[in-house]
Amino acid sequence: MSTREIDEEHGALFAQQEQLPKLPVPDLESTLQKYVESLKPVLSESEYKHSAHVVAKFGQSAQAQELQRRLKARAAEPGRASWLEEWWNDLSYMGYRDPVIPFVSYHYSYNDDPRCTRATQRAAKLISGAIAFRARVVDGSLEPDTTRTSALCSHSYNYMFNACRIPAEPSDKFRTVAYHGNETIVVVRNSRFFEFSFVRNNVVLSAAEIEQTLEQIVQTADAADAVAVGVLTTDHRDTWTRNRRMLLDAGNASVLQAIEAAAFVVCMEPDMPQTREELSHVIWHASGRNRWFDKPCQFVVTDSARAGFCGEHSMIDGTPTLRLADFAVAHSLALPDGPVPRGFNPAFNELRFQTPPTVVRAVAQAQSRFDVNVAAQHVCVLNFAAFGKDKIKKLGCSPDAFVQMVIQLASTRHHGRARPTYEASMTRSFLHGRTETCRSVSSDSVAWCTSMDDPSADTGRRIKLLRTALATHSRLTREAVNGHGVDRHLLGLRMLVAPTEPMPAIFTDPAYTYSSHWFVSTSQMSSEHLCSYGWSAVTPRGYGIAYNIRENSLIIHVACVRNEHGLNSDRFAQCLEAAAHDIASLIDVKKVSEY
Repeated sequence: MSTREIDEEHGALFAQQEQLPKLPVPDLESTLQKYVESLKPVLSESEYKHSAHVVAKFGQSAQAQELQRRLKARAAEPGRASWLEEWWNDLSYMGYRDPVIPFVSYHYSYNDDPRCTRATQRAAKLISGAIAFRARVVDGSLEPDTTRTSALCSHSYNYMFNACRIPAEPSDKFRTVAYHGNETIVVVRNSRFFEFSFVRNNVVLSAAEIEQTLEQIVQTADAADAVAVGVLTTDHRDTWTRNRRMLLDAGNASVLQAIEAAAFVVCMEPDMPQTREELSHVIWHASGRNRWFDKPCQFVVTDSARAGFCGEHSMIDGTPTLRLADFAVAHSLALPDGPVPRGFNPAFNELRFQTPPTVVRAVAQAQSRFDVNVAAQHVCVLNFAAFGKDKIKKLGCSPDAFVQMVIQLASTRHHGRARPTYEASMTRSFLHGRTETCRSVSSDSVAWCTSMDDPSADTGRRIKLLRTALATHSRLTREAVNGHGVDRHLLGLRMLVAPTEPMPAIFTDPAYTYSSHWFVSTSQMSSEHLCSYGWSAVTPRGYGIAYNIRENSLIIHVACVRNEHGLNSDRFAQCLEAAAHDIASLIDVKKVSEY
């Protein structure tokens, strides 16, 4: 199995890479000022005064200037694409040891396709779309993602196909293999793994041929059970590292190699989900038995022909995989139903794991831990049809800022106070850029939320405060997208404190930990093809809120963990719906800008 070199980037997809700027090192004084501003709305007055003094003292110290100098020197090193990349990938993903499912992976649930009544039919059409998208990545003909003014970094597309996360201690690795010679797809059904090539005689299989192949795979898989080895990928990363070594010792090197080298995985789940929440659970994780969660791309199809996508997050963020998902769905919708050519004989191989008693025991233990983890995940999917992107824009609001204010009002009412809130802001306008934190809670958002439940505040005052809060949020988002947020810069400074040096008080101050303990973690996408998308909360004390801003509706996926903290996604979703209605009633048909 040959390894693919990432520096082989070519074609239109990567044509702009050399012109992309590198992630900047923000001005130290500016970052510290923004940090202090972000603390005020989430701390008590006494806590804020203490922390502001700590930050001011740090800003005046020789150590702060030295750390800033070191960070600038790191950013200027020849050959370094990003001063942040190595740290971020390790701290947030590769070195993170909790299970990738449910704590790292994310999912997209697709709208139903009424033309597809068979699971194999739906899967075959999506596979055909994914193959076509992969072909554009392989030959570089895919145009890069863009903003209104410039191209975005395409580096993460290297990790989409024919790639796999590999468990290792103390930090995982990521493997990419050659595209050519690995035109294979792995299908999982009834805990059994199968492989087939989507190219025969230098011609890509048609959707009809793929469907016939899938039909025979499903029939074969359902004829006998197998040890659910895939569930090992759901475990703590150190445990999975040891168990993978055990699989290799048991003679499974070729099977592991085939799965890890495949273009992507297709999971044929036996479930028949009815509600949005049931569909989310199935697409996200299901029973865990028909998955290989280390693969960045897993297409999931249920026996009721409902479908979606499960993504491993470590080397690729949501915007590239959303583009893949949208392309695959649009492609599948445009495909006519065609007959299978005469004489076509499906060809596939079963990837048979050797499962001695040690492996069987490890699988049973992993399954038990997985069942506990996913049973604790509480999900509610809110479909708010009163308005979407179109109406929000007509009201003179930024759609993203508008939804963030809905979340702030709901969170304030739910928690009884403003809680630290994270919004993922994309920094792919920079070479190898990924994300920055937008700290969504501001003094202006708090002032507006307070006015909404203040009987003495009239409509005009509430709308003026909302207008200010929206403008502030849009400014914070722009700063984050432009590489001038708070959290990544502070992380860089902290990482450069030598082991022999004292840790600056700014990083030992309780406010530093508290203000980045994301009681509400949010991210947005916009797709007409998704009926929901989501992921877990990032803390046992918080909520994960993924929202899809569609043209005429808002779909908000709320997730939390059932535990001693008493969190409840249904209650939070009710707060979101009430907040959205309140804002809609407040604004009515007048633009915010008219006030």
